[in-house]
Amino acid sequence: MTRRGFTAPLAFSFARALFGSESGQYVTERLAAGYRFTEGPAWSKDGYLVFSDTPNDRLLKWVPGRNAEVLREHANGPSGNAFDAEGRLYTCETRARRVTRTDKKGGIEVLAERWEGKRLNAPSGIVVSKNGHVYFTDPAFGYQLDRRELDFYGIYHLSPRGAMDLVARPAGRSHGIALSPNGRTLYVTNVDERNVRAYDIGRNGDASNERVLISDISGPPGGISVDEKGDLYIAAKGISIYNPQGRLLHTITMQDQASNCAVLEADMLNIFVTSRGFVYRIHPADQ
Repeated sequence: MTRRGFTAPLAFSFARALFGSESGQYVTERLAAGYRFTEGPAWSKDGYLVFSDTPNDRLLKWVPGRNAEVLREHANGPSGNAFDAEGRLYTCETRARRVTRTDKKGGIEVLAERWEGKRLNAPSGIVVSKNGHVYFTDPAFGYQLDRRELDFYGIYHLSPRGAMDLVARPAGRSHGIALSPNGRTLYVTNVDERNVRAYDIGRNGDASNERVLISDISGPPGGISVDEKGDLYIAAKGISIYNPQGRLLHTITMQDQASNCAVLEADMLNIFVTSRGFVYRIHPADQ
């Protein structure tokens, strides 16, 4: 495990609000290493982190104070992960081109794999609302582009009863996806356009009023997470942090390109980051 201290320049008040420390000092810890490409960090209310090692076809589990361990082999090229209010795990399986849900006994259920009779491209990012609505992105990268049956990169919604509808079909490839704390706004990153779109979410989980919230992101944006105040954390060249109105607040620099991130605020502030073959935790230096 490596530790690196960093003082955030010209971000004193924001760093204090973010890290709970007037010094603005925070630490980056390397939690896990030796993977080919990590993705999909998701924190379980049972006290552990799940993440994907996509090329090695594995889901992994990290418990504080322990080394990361394999949660599932032969996981069909897992990418994004999320937990619902019941503690069930949702996973985007890029090789099987589907979205699954794993119950707490290990049973796996396929939730989505086709749209209008055609197989999905390669589901990537996923988020679950407090009342059970699921939203996921369906881009395609590398070899996935050669086997597409759909001629667009969709953003989808699954209702708690399992009904599936298409939220949007942007020209570029959507990747990361997140919800505001009140569940009324959906945020989606777009790798090709280097922006973040926002959508209003209605009572029935329907999405409307598409607009570009953030433009000209430095580096292709990957995963996205939202904290309890509604600020957005975007994995790109490091972690770029924006307020709900789309104004850049701060950037956390990192040695490697970040693929995804997850913010945890239950007892203390932690930002879990997947980056190339590593998993990091960023937290206040005095924590």
